[in-house]
Amino acid sequence: MMEPKQQPELDPNKDDLPLRANTNHVLVRHYVLDLTVDFQKKVIGGNIVLFLEPGKGAVSLAFSEDPHPQDAGDVEEASCFTSTHVPDDAVLCGGPNPDQKSGESKLSWDDMSEDFTLILDCCDLLVSKVEEVDVSTVPELGEILEGDKVDLDSQNSSFVVVQKLISIPSDRWRQQHDLYLQCSYASGVHRQPLLFHMDQWSLQVRKKGVQSPSDFPRCLRIWYETKPTGGSVRWTKDQDDRCCVYTMGSPINNRALFPCQEPPVAMSTWQARVKAPCEYTVMLSGENQASPMPEETGFLLWDYYVTMPMPASTFTIAAGKWQEARVRAHNLEEGESEEPYAKLTCRGMTCTGSQPTDQSCEDKSSHPKLTSSAEEEDEQSICSHVDYPCRFRLSTSRAQVVIPHRVFAPFCHLQKAETNMLPLLPLCLSAAHSVLGVHPFSRLDVLIVPPGFSSLGMASPHIIFLSQSVLAGERGLCGARLCHEIAHSWFGLAIGARDWTEEWISEGFATYLEDVFWAKVQQLGTSEDEEQRRLKALLRWRRLKDELENSDKELQVLRPNKDTTGEVSESGASVVKHALNPGKPFMQVHYLKGYFLLKFLASKVGEDEFLSFFKLFVRRFHGQLILSQDFLQMFLDTFPALSSQGLTLGAIYSDWLDTPGIPKWLEEISSTWTHTQPVKEVKEEVVKWMLLSGAVGKGTKRKRAGSKVHFKELSPEQLVLLLEFLLEEAELSVSCLSLLQTTYSLRNQDAEVKHRWCELVVKHKYTAAYRDVEHFLIHDQAMGVYLYGRDKGPRSGSSSVLSVESAPGNPHKCTDT
Repeated sequence: MMEPKQQPELDPNKDDLPLRANTNHVLVRHYVLDLTVDFQKKVIGGNIVLFLEPGKGAVSLAFSEDPHPQDAGDVEEASCFTSTHVPDDAVLCGGPNPDQKSGESKLSWDDMSEDFTLILDCCDLLVSKVEEVDVSTVPELGEILEGDKVDLDSQNSSFVVVQKLISIPSDRWRQQHDLYLQCSYASGVHRQPLLFHMDQWSLQVRKKGVQSPSDFPRCLRIWYETKPTGGSVRWTKDQDDRCCVYTMGSPINNRALFPCQEPPVAMSTWQARVKAPCEYTVMLSGENQASPMPEETGFLLWDYYVTMPMPASTFTIAAGKWQEARVRAHNLEEGESEEPYAKLTCRGMTCTGSQPTDQSCEDKSSHPKLTSSAEEEDEQSICSHVDYPCRFRLSTSRAQVVIPHRVFAPFCHLQKAETNMLPLLPLCLSAAHSVLGVHPFSRLDVLIVPPGFSSLGMASPHIIFLSQSVLAGERGLCGARLCHEIAHSWFGLAIGARDWTEEWISEGFATYLEDVFWAKVQQLGTSEDEEQRRLKALLRWRRLKDELENSDKELQVLRPNKDTTGEVSESGASVVKHALNPGKPFMQVHYLKGYFLLKFLASKVGEDEFLSFFKLFVRRFHGQLILSQDFLQMFLDTFPALSSQGLTLGAIYSDWLDTPGIPKWLEEISSTWTHTQPVKEVKEEVVKWMLLSGAVGKGTKRKRAGSKVHFKELSPEQLVLLLEFLLEEAELSVSCLSLLQTTYSLRNQDAEVKHRWCELVVKHKYTAAYRDVEHFLIHDQAMGVYLYGRDKGPRSGSSSVLSVESAPGNPHKCTDT
């Protein structure tokens, strides 16, 4: 046998994230998780059952000389066990035995073995046992053999049975899931022990004597427990000082929550049964609204499932003592209900919470060239994805403007969630439906997560996490963020990136659609809508330009793998380029540059036509993974006249995706955004403030006169721009800063405004407002991560205060509180 080749590109010491799973050899088609949440130990423990199918590379591997890839990176001490013993308390309490010694039932792991190795992505897990599940002991499986003569006692019977099980057509998914569950309870096979071994990034499993994926067991059970410090979940306290845990959108995804196949191509379905203390609510990315069942004294069982195959990275769980927001009549009489959008109605629908009284809202826009094609495809219900119970095929789903939805929050934020967020949610869902059509998912939960959450929002199947920062100030930030996360239901989830380095496919699209949806919610007139969008474009342009001037060029590229995008090794393993780079979490280039690319494309055909194209694209590619070229080529094919203007796939790659910096079109168009009325108003206010700042201190009469200056009322977006303009000034007097704070009630504004105010405070060392910075970094950590000093740019100076006031030794983020 040849010596396995080294794979230096998988070196975990680099900033690339290894995806070790050999998905070309074997694919996980379904997971069944049976877990217990232990808040005292801060662990999630139990077992996970994997249903496997040989991959497209299984046959070729049988004739190769290297049946398993070489381990990558520095390997930790091996952990190799047989399947002859399940820890006593694993069955009773759903977790591995912490007292089990590593030397028990231990067999040697031979790195040079010719046996096939199943590789799963895994880290920060304590795995105690891996066993083959004896599906022959499940009598109900006989129902799916359909007359096939299979000896259930034969060694190869499980291959046939599991293949039949995973091939059950989607119209019988309930039967399929019931059989998956029955199999997960079956006993283990004790004829031949399984060996397993863990290194820094993977769990590796072998069956002695099995040298081909085609002969590898098709159903495995893994007993394991998470670590309190594992990188996929966060154990913390909510805003009411009560324990909770949630998946936090880690760069390492879910591999520290359960052993899985991380590459996006490993799309699977799942079922999860989670046991937690009865006072806790368990939320999970599942199609059903779980009704907890009593398990034992003081515990409840929560069952969830999904029937749409998706990458394991989209699995999400949260458990805490949260409360559901309800529509209360008295809320309509409170002062907050008089803010903009509080009483908005969608045409033909009054949205007052999770139960719309009518679902007949239609899109006002007309798309004469593309609408007819979209409607024809709607009628034909064409789906190009693998077989699953797709909502796009159902006339009832196509007519469902607003899907069932709930909002959960800690008690201290419940009133704000009820008055600010709950009335907006159905309006945002309706707006999204009017643009893109069928909601890909059947329901939606929204959760206000603890302050340590590192972004404003995160979308997963059937569940959205939002930062508490969106609840402050007027409702613009809350509504826009809801629209952004809802857009991910189509772009990011129903349609995912085949190569994770192409984040713009998810984030750029969501940023672009955020404006489209929010304008519909606000019911803006044409001119007002255009002014608002130009103002937002200007703010994003300034942010992008600032970021590109102060970041590494290699992090500015939207398609860092260029022509090798989407390619993987023979086994299916790959890396996510720069995913572990410490500066990447602070980068917004995929959001912003991707957003501007879509604006560029829309400018070529008009927004109405562009949005109609979006709907066609969703119809064709929902339920699938894509690369940039799939979207761009379909766009060019749909609008062939663009080729005469020199717009080609190669030109888009060169100008937008494969190179750092700012495209020429963006440089040119950005100058037009400063000529709108809202921007002119802001510039007039800047002049007033600079005159005031220069006058203060030159005499008591001039100082008193400053208080008589009339300042115009500004929108939150205008306030952000005003503060950014003031940040460019070398000096601002203390009195000017004090008056600025009181004039606009900056402490009561949304997080975007407070973000710029804190930068201003830090730059000018305005010590009287240092408490504002401290409060911002503690309560608005989702925004605070972007206040990291910008030590190369014109706003430098903030890092010193941030490091002293919040996070000693780390100017990039504040400590978790």
